[in-house]
Order: sequence, then C-alpha cells, then structure tokens
Amino acid sequence: MAPRRKADPRPAGQFLPLTPAVFHILLALADGEAHGYAIMLEVAERSSGVVKLGPGTLYGAISRLLEDGLIEESNERPGPEMDDSRRRYYRITPSGGAVLAAETQRLASLVRAARASKTIRKMKPA
Repeated sequence: MAPRRKADPRPAGQFLPLTPAVFHILLALADGEAHGYAIMLEVAERSSGVVKLGPGTLYGAISRLLEDGLIEESNERPGPEMDDSRRRYYRITPSGGAVLAAETQRLASLVRAARASKTIRKMKPA
C-alpha cells in the first residue's frame, strides 16, 4: 500500500466549492478504486457525455487531491491479466468522503433554492 499522506486538518467546508472536475473525480472514486482512464470514462458516462475530462485537467486535479489528502494512491491491483503495470490506482480518503458529502449538501441546497424561485417554477423543462 502506498504511504498515507497526513489528512488535511481543514474542515471539509474549507475546500468548497469544488470545481466540477474535482467533484466528478471524487464521485467516481466514491464507488471504489480506479485508475485515471477509468475515472475519465466513469465521469463521461455518469454525466451522459456532458463532462469530459482531458488528461491535463484530470491529472492536475488528481495531483491537487493527492496533495490535499482527499485521495490516495493504492498499491492494490487487479490480476496481471486485467492490469497494466503503468497504471496508478486511486481511492478516496475519509477526508475526501467528507468533502464530497459537504459539496453534495451544498449543491442540493442550491437546487432547493432554485426550485423555490418563482422564475424556475415558471420554466418548463427542456
């Protein structure tokens, strides 16, 4: 297992708001460990192709998430027939889970406020 970075002592709210890329990466890793390319595919699939992470965006965000202790690299690997030794696998940390939960609550609050607005109630879905 990769050495654990010390968890960031900042409260989860100090990381908010998250960028869409960071939110989607944390969300993808909340379902389990994944390598970079698998994260890219999961984000594209989960967003119905609306969010597409390029390599620069993905690996820049992963680097920051590692530095902040919100994700960590894993040495656990699938069997050799299912793996490429060049891949790095990542997993969300407890701090990352707390930040993801806080951002999800923040976004849900925004959606509730939007739905309560007179303008939104008058609009018809596309």
